[in-house]
Amino acid sequence: MAEQGAARAPALPEGRVHPDTILALNGMGSFDWDLDTGLLTMDAQAHRIFDLTPQEYDGRPESLAARVPGSESTRLDSLVTQAMKDNSERYGTYLRIRRRDGSLTWIHTQGHISRDTSGRPRRIIGIVRDATDELDDGAGLSERAGRRERMNVVQSTTAALAHARTVQDVIDVVRDTHGLTRFGSTSLVLGLVEAGRIRLVAEGPKGASVPGTRVTRIDEPYPMSEAVRTLSPCFIESPEEFAERYPVLWPRLTDLNITSAAYLPLIAQARPIGGMGLLYSDRRGFTPEERDILIALGSSIAQSLQRAVLYEQDKDLARSLQQAMLPRTIPGVPGADVAVRYRSGYDGGTSGRDVGGDWYDLIPLPGGGLHGGARVGAVIGDVQGHDTHAATVMGQLRIVLRAYAAEGHTPATVMARASVFLHELDTDRFATCLYAEADLSTGVVQVVRAGHIDPLVRDDGGCRRVSVDGGLPLGLSAEFGGLDYPVCTMELDPGETLILCTDGLVEQPGADLDDGVRSVCASVASGPDDVEALADELIGMSELRGGDDDVALLILRRRALAEQQPVACVRQHVPPGDPEALVRARHAIRAAARSLGAGTRSDEIELVADELITNALQHTEGPAVVTLRLLSGPGRRLRVEVEDPSSALPRRHADRPAGEQGVSGRGLLLVDHLADSWGVQARGSGKCLWGEFVVPEPE
Repeated sequence: MAEQGAARAPALPEGRVHPDTILALNGMGSFDWDLDTGLLTMDAQAHRIFDLTPQEYDGRPESLAARVPGSESTRLDSLVTQAMKDNSERYGTYLRIRRRDGSLTWIHTQGHISRDTSGRPRRIIGIVRDATDELDDGAGLSERAGRRERMNVVQSTTAALAHARTVQDVIDVVRDTHGLTRFGSTSLVLGLVEAGRIRLVAEGPKGASVPGTRVTRIDEPYPMSEAVRTLSPCFIESPEEFAERYPVLWPRLTDLNITSAAYLPLIAQARPIGGMGLLYSDRRGFTPEERDILIALGSSIAQSLQRAVLYEQDKDLARSLQQAMLPRTIPGVPGADVAVRYRSGYDGGTSGRDVGGDWYDLIPLPGGGLHGGARVGAVIGDVQGHDTHAATVMGQLRIVLRAYAAEGHTPATVMARASVFLHELDTDRFATCLYAEADLSTGVVQVVRAGHIDPLVRDDGGCRRVSVDGGLPLGLSAEFGGLDYPVCTMELDPGETLILCTDGLVEQPGADLDDGVRSVCASVASGPDDVEALADELIGMSELRGGDDDVALLILRRRALAEQQPVACVRQHVPPGDPEALVRARHAIRAAARSLGAGTRSDEIELVADELITNALQHTEGPAVVTLRLLSGPGRRLRVEVEDPSSALPRRHADRPAGEQGVSGRGLLLVDHLADSWGVQARGSGKCLWGEFVVPEPE
């Protein structure tokens, strides 16, 4: 390695001495650490300082493990890492290394961190030297070694606390017997202040707390209570002092052979949040330096505890906000089994306020068959961002979309109006969304997609992705004038399952989206038939995979109803001013009614359909759409529906004056007389008049 480093050195003018020679004459060796490749090149003098031959060192820092003890290596790694995070240019420290014969000696190393134009560390160039002579002054070396050992504990504990997010994480670090017991303490206890009391939350080793002190008042005569009450550390340097100052507690400690103790208040923002006690069995008294180190340790623990408490409070607030924005319950749906799930991807994040804008919803729709199953709207969506603003936008968008769907608007209209609403909120957020309107009596599903991932369908042959033509995400389509959302019509047979999810379920770090979809399809195909069990399995899969994104999931399985009958549907469009279209619609209704076994009631069904169509064409300016379908389930019924664009509700003859010759206004009386039941439903800006007829069972 040294020879390689020397070979790369540039030639110097005659009479000039190479820097490596100057370093060697001063007992210094040099190293060059390439952070991109991880290779650490050392010159010959550095090899001698580490007591290594070039053949024993392969250029990897890990190869120095035989010479650098684990605690020293950890401390050096922490020092270098912190220097790089702080944008420092250099660092320096003393290290103990183990020579070939097993003896320990001191070296000093310092390095210069070289960065690229973006500030990223790329290279560390530095020197090492033997520091045994300057530190080896008999007792001074032992004292420095002890001091350095204590500082190592503080540094390693502080480094571990930096990764603690929850209160339990802090507790786990504090009671780690491989950390604080290096101070020589026999045991430790940690308590938190709660409503004027101190509750012990950690002890090390197990059973180290004194009986009767699990919960104490701050005004009681105990050393931890005093430290918390006075906001000052309490150092007890001898058993005699302990017995004199705390006569109530001391009798309980006599069997533990306690010779001294240190109780530290945990203070954050000038108020006590807890206290920590360290008890010793083999020492008396504390030097000023030891007191300073313990106080610094207590300060570090206090800051970590406060950060953890705030994190958990923010996390609870975010979770409550998310749950408030999502539907509290999902209604039961005749003809279907439904399961919904939500998983936050930021449970392990650095901020408790990280909350996503993913949502699901299931909306009962007007016009469902009375016996054959409901009409429902299934929604899945994701508002851009992970913060409380995304969650509040999501809540508003969910409510508005639900209102538009419940009014009876078509799926494309629901999506377009939701996009306009989001755009008018004056927010910089957009949202992806998928809306599926399902008639569970017929199995017909109309799907509209706004920048969202496609739905999945599971059948007997496995699971497939249904390709749906989509429009721009909500908000963007209104901004750029692209409010036309294509509608994809599909059929969901009994036993088939519709799966809607957000991209957090299918996206995998470093993998293509299509690969993630195929993976989820495979899991769905091999998963359980029960929708609740399937939902649990898919969410469990996403939790194992991890990731920062949230997951919203809605699963709808169409089930076969008892005594289900064949289902048929006829739909005719009747434009205004086209008598032939009205005749064709009447003929289609009569023929369909007869083919569906209506028998003698076919004429009544045709007459009611004619009255409803004529009423729509006479009293509105738009077209009429007539539908005839057989409702599934016991008690066979044929249902006639006529939709028109007017929101004005019809009135019976008794409610308004008759027209010319007393004929106009009697149509609804005829409908009321012929149909077994009838009614009117709002459909967005229009309405739907319907009538139902009981028909005989087929022979």
